[in-house]
Amino acid sequence: MPDAALPSVLFVCVHNAGRSQMAAAFLTHLAGDRVQVRSAGSAPADAVNPAVIAAMAEAGIDVSAEVPKVLTVEALQASDVVITMGCGDTCPVFPGKRYLDWQLPDPAGQGVEAVRPIRDDIERRIRGLIDEIADQGPV
Repeated sequence: MPDAALPSVLFVCVHNAGRSQMAAAFLTHLAGDRVQVRSAGSAPADAVNPAVIAAMAEAGIDVSAEVPKVLTVEALQASDVVITMGCGDTCPVFPGKRYLDWQLPDPAGQGVEAVRPIRDDIERRIRGLIDEIADQGPV
């Protein structure tokens, strides 16, 4: 059962196979148990993008066991912060939630060389997000 006292973040992109997986993995890795982390997509892929798996492995984070998940109303309602990844996904808006849209290039169909700068941008954004929310409790 998630701890309601912790801030919770949901990362959303269409396929939940690239940007949202990297963001969720970085937040989990860097914030540990100080933040609840979820990721989902409106049309989840069958698997995480192999170039994303490789790029994250270079950063010391294993996302090879992650599975893309479908976006649910329950996941939205359970999250304090909802971050879309610049992929045009629209989410139902619930009062009291914070919504952000991070404009990030799509790693789909790209090699690891193209994914690295996206990964690094996501890590930078996650570090900023942690500074904002990790010690505040629910947002």
